[in-house]
Amino acid sequence: MEDLELSEALAGLREHHPDVRVEQLVSDRAAGQALVEASRSAALVVVGAARRTGRIGMALGRVNHAVLHHAHCPVVVVPIDR
Repeated sequence: MEDLELSEALAGLREHHPDVRVEQLVSDRAAGQALVEASRSAALVVVGAARRTGRIGMALGRVNHAVLHHAHCPVVVVPIDR
């Protein structure tokens, strides 16, 4: 995703949550690696996880596992309905 695309994707969220500071970063690393690296200077990392239909809990993928196990700050996993 290019810088402009990312800016456009975040614009609406920034309007709805003006008090939340968001740092925009484009990386050439894999998502898990990029988030773990970014967590070194972050106060909080937020990742989404899809709800599994007909099962209890959330479906955690590779990126979520990498962040949960290796982040250098607190991590919040937010359920996403699909």
